Amino acid sequence: MKFNTIQEAFNYYRTATLEEIETRAAAIKNEIDADPSADIDSLNVELDGLKEAKANIQEKKPGSVHPVTEQRGAWNPITGMSFQNVPPKDEDIFSSREYRSAFFKTMLNQPLDSSETATFQRANAIMATEKRAAFINTSEAAAVIPTQTLNEIYKKAVDMGGVLPLVRRFDIPANLAVPVATPEDTAEWHVEGDEVTPDNKKPTNVVFSAYELMKVFSISAAARTMSITAYESYLQEELSRVIMTALAMACINGTGTGQPKGLLAAGVISNSLASQPKNYATFTKALAALKRGYSMGATWAMNNTTLYNGVMGITDTMGRPIFNEAKDGNADRILGKSIVVDDFIPDDTIILGNFQYYGMNYPQDILLEVSRDSSFRKGLIDYRAMAVADGKPIISEAFLKLTLKD
Repeated sequence: MKFNTIQEAFNYYRTATLEEIETRAAAIKNEIDADPSADIDSLNVELDGLKEAKANIQEKKPGSVHPVTEQRGAWNPITGMSFQNVPPKDEDIFSSREYRSAFFKTMLNQPLDSSETATFQRANAIMATEKRAAFINTSEAAAVIPTQTLNEIYKKAVDMGGVLPLVRRFDIPANLAVPVATPEDTAEWHVEGDEVTPDNKKPTNVVFSAYELMKVFSISAAARTMSITAYESYLQEELSRVIMTALAMACINGTGTGQPKGLLAAGVISNSLASQPKNYATFTKALAALKRGYSMGATWAMNNTTLYNGVMGITDTMGRPIFNEAKDGNADRILGKSIVVDDFIPDDTIILGNFQYYGMNYPQDILLEVSRDSSFRKGLIDYRAMAVADGKPIISEAFLKLTLKD
């Protein structure tokens, strides 16, 4: 049966059982995923009606809510909305189920129900208040990517490997000085009753700028028939591949001009060992050159070629390989320190250090805009993703640059 409005679907299903409602909802989702030609608009209307009918049944269960609350929660056929569907609080609006659904429906040009519309409007108001709208040039549709989706994107970045997942992440406003503790900043033993003398040591501060990172990608207009789950998966893959890869590259090779400053930028790492032979003594010398406070959490970072051509065959004075392959879920190690493979590091170059002393700051969440005008003749939909970020070494002496020679 086809429904033209949510109210029609609600009236049809309001006498059904919870089991019947859940069965039909599952069937609709399967139909959307399996049949690209399905009438998405009609099925979404039916899903929203099923959701309202289910909520109405649950409210009427004995002892579940106060009678006054029950009356307020019922469907109002005049206004076309339920009092139960109150927009989430501002602090959690971008992580709410309603916002996530509204975001993807908007990007796919699918209709929103009353609760989703209210939530999306509130989120846009928050964006305007926080001046996020200053980064938006089109008026068709633009929004912050839902928190759940962003978390999945960051998780995929971890799966990509490299240095980026190891660095310290900040979520603070740009141009704000943040104090960071160093290994020398330790507490002191105190004798009961004695006066504590304040430490006059100047703290190490880091100040992040705000650099824009953009990517425009196009997909067929047929994407309108995609399910929310399928589109979210596609978006996660696309943004992980382009946005997170660019940030990972900047951690190593960023110039610091209009972009983050990478560890291999000129003048960043002063502690270095150049043109060292590929032998056991080189790696012990490197560990000795790194201060103990940083070496305790140090990691060897190199590309795949350096690992297999320059390190794998090295043995110690007893003929044992210095490279220890991972076992039982542990990381690969060299002389007890873990290894991370990052292909943005040049051949025969190794960075040894504690990557918690490199910071990457995200002053605002990733924004996504959609435009259906620029590719009108091609039947495409353009999406523009934009991240605002900055990264830099917090303490340069936490790292050592080692270059090998044949």
